[in-house]
Amino acid sequence: MSLTCLRAAAILLLVLGVKGAAQNDPDRKEWIQLFNGKNLDGWVPKITGYPLGENYGNTFRVENGLLKVSYDQYSDFSGRFGHIFYRDRKFSHYIVAAEYRFTGEQVKGGPDWGFRNNGIMFHCQAPETMGKDQDFPISIEAQLLGGGPTGERPTANVCTPGTEIFQNGAMVKTHCVNSTARTYRGDQWVRVEVEVLGSERVRHMVEGKTVLEYGNLQIGGGNVSHFDPSVKKDGAPLDSGYISLQAESHPTEFRKVEVLELSGCMKPGAANYKSYYVHRDDPQCR
Repeated sequence: MSLTCLRAAAILLLVLGVKGAAQNDPDRKEWIQLFNGKNLDGWVPKITGYPLGENYGNTFRVENGLLKVSYDQYSDFSGRFGHIFYRDRKFSHYIVAAEYRFTGEQVKGGPDWGFRNNGIMFHCQAPETMGKDQDFPISIEAQLLGGGPTGERPTANVCTPGTEIFQNGAMVKTHCVNSTARTYRGDQWVRVEVEVLGSERVRHMVEGKTVLEYGNLQIGGGNVSHFDPSVKKDGAPLDSGYISLQAESHPTEFRKVEVLELSGCMKPGAANYKSYYVHRDDPQCR
């Protein structure tokens, strides 16, 4: 082999090595974009009173690169609570993040508490198991709230439709628990992240700051109606599920919805090892 060929081969090996190292960087966080900014591929709507997949009033839509919850085709809300599920897969150990803002006016007939109110629902029951007239999926909600002209109204609270949570070793008796986040007024963008570790522990973060923690997630309690009793197995640990976004009567926009997996290969040296994984799934190692 000529000297020129040897040099070319060495350069090629160097380039491939650098590329491979970049691809296998165990510290680089690989966020999964649930919303592609173009359409609702991978998502399916479920609105109270309608079958799965029927997007009444074009409630959920994509415009100008944003996933929107809209009510311009409604004459009255009439209890049409909506959810749009990312149906491609379930998650167990992960961080789900959303960047959202509230816009416009609440639709006529919406509940008072629905003003500037939305939510990231996680560990949801499978969308196809929801009843036609079911109002909320059995899940845990990271409640997204916007403030009014006066008063305090923190975002990233937790609510529990058909579920139970614990804090400081005791079951929480109320449906919702406030976070320590500040109040966000107007139409400003807010980033909320929720770190979920199976059924063991959940941490809510707003703009990178921890504002709420709880754990021991399980099915049970009330605040959900018209569900299939075979799905609501009270006392069962809630350790995985689907992700959905709400439609509770106030227009909302999302510019990003993403997930960071925390479960995977934890063997250093494997091609898909990640240093930030917290749940071992070594059969996935390559």
